[in-house]
Amino acid sequence: MHITTIGRYTALEALRTRVPATTLLTLCVLLGASLFVRELAVTESARFQTGFYAAAARFCAVFIAGLYVLASITREFNDKGLEVLLALDVPRSHYICGKLGGFVLTATGIAVLLSLPLWLLAPASAVLLWTASLAIELAIVVALALFCIITFNQLLPAAGFVAAFYLLARSITAMRLMSAHPVAGQDTLSHQVTSALVDGLAFLLPALDTWTQTAWLVDGPSGGATLMATLVIQGAVYVALLTAAALFDFYRRSL
Repeated sequence: MHITTIGRYTALEALRTRVPATTLLTLCVLLGASLFVRELAVTESARFQTGFYAAAARFCAVFIAGLYVLASITREFNDKGLEVLLALDVPRSHYICGKLGGFVLTATGIAVLLSLPLWLLAPASAVLLWTASLAIELAIVVALALFCIITFNQLLPAAGFVAAFYLLARSITAMRLMSAHPVAGQDTLSHQVTSALVDGLAFLLPALDTWTQTAWLVDGPSGGATLMATLVIQGAVYVALLTAAALFDFYRRSL
């Protein structure tokens, strides 16, 4: 009961703080920019437009969802609203799970809104897979942002950690390939240590460069059902781990 109520009011807060309006404004700006890119292209203008819009929309969705979570929890800390809520004998686990549910619902709405123009630019099956993948990716981002703001309790370090994590997850595959095939010094101790470190990070981090790919929209996805199942399982695992980490840190804090 508490989780549902907290989640519902968290989603309502997103509506009242103009998250939908910000997302729609972003959609209009990106759509206008993609039309400009389409006019610049000499050949395959539709592919250029679709690729530009999809890549930019993915980045903007991550930025909006992550920043909203950080700002929302920071505002509750500053306004002492969290202390008032927990004074009502609400378990801390219910607060975290309710907040996460509301944030995931908000992130899903952001993904759906930003995918609307793609239904006119790409096949429906590809857009559906791309949108679902983006929603799962945003669920990981909001869970990470919630964990970071609970842990650091300040906006700037939490935002920096979220950005670093996301960029590292987007580039970890390329880093692994470079460490596995260096230009020189393959047998040195420093390369072996670096390679082991990169392999360890690749084992821990989600390879987000394989998620929400623009190639799905312009070339068509392969193995849609299997790919979707894999993304759902990976997303659920990472969201669960990040939620558990946030709960552990939240329970050990004295408010």
